[in-house]
Amino acid sequence: MSAVSLITGGAGGMGLATAKIVGRDHAVVLCDVRQDRLDAAEAALKGLGVAVTAVNCDVTDRQAVRALFQTAAAAGDLTSVIHAAGVSPSMGDAEYVMRTNAIGTLNVGEEFHASAGGGAAIVNVASMAAHILPAEIIPTAKFPLALQDTDQFMTEMLAACSIVPEEARSGISYAVSKSFVRWYSVAQAERFNARGLRIVSVSPGSVDTEMGRLEESAGAGAMVVDAAVPRWGRAEEMAELFAFCASDRAGYLTGTDILNDGGVVASITERSRVAAAGA
Repeated sequence: MSAVSLITGGAGGMGLATAKIVGRDHAVVLCDVRQDRLDAAEAALKGLGVAVTAVNCDVTDRQAVRALFQTAAAAGDLTSVIHAAGVSPSMGDAEYVMRTNAIGTLNVGEEFHASAGGGAAIVNVASMAAHILPAEIIPTAKFPLALQDTDQFMTEMLAACSIVPEEARSGISYAVSKSFVRWYSVAQAERFNARGLRIVSVSPGSVDTEMGRLEESAGAGAMVVDAAVPRWGRAEEMAELFAFCASDRAGYLTGTDILNDGGVVASITERSRVAAAGA
């Protein structure tokens, strides 16, 4: 049976870059909501000799995600999921951002947990934003609601975002939603391990993709300039890390988040320390 890797948000950016890597020795099930981009990505992968199945799927729709995993199971032995589907603050309002990033991760993660065989791994894409938002703003105590009552979870998350003016809520929703991704990937590790599964998250910094560049004028560009490595990350650099985390070579890696941001958070932290020391 063919080894299969399922990649959400696979029609471009980091998702497509990852498909090109894991597709060297896996059949790939590629998921996205943008049909034209999905068609182009499918053609590009086939041109590289990758066995690919493209599925138009909205990760916020639990039934659609369940059907997506059924498609993956029919393609072979599901060994990994790279969950790269997500949206940035410039792409919608706070509710849309939260539902896509947080509920989307919950849906993909829970269907993976329910259907994947032992030894499989899921890599969730979080963000350096989850490392920058002050802890007192993150409603971590409410995160477990996602596993019990998604409507109540959404109500609590949007209430947490309402501490800032309307025009800033998409931004804080993004940071909170990615904090949830990071939390989920840590908090569920023991439960996943009971089924022989691994779960990790990776927090990219500012990456030179279409979505990443949407945030350039909203602060991402300034953070790149001030980072320890003062440049944008490349989708291929992130993809190599995702692929490694999902592979058997990382068989001891679970329940953690890997920050891959060119030193942005390190630089912010150290400059804050120096400023405080000099005050």
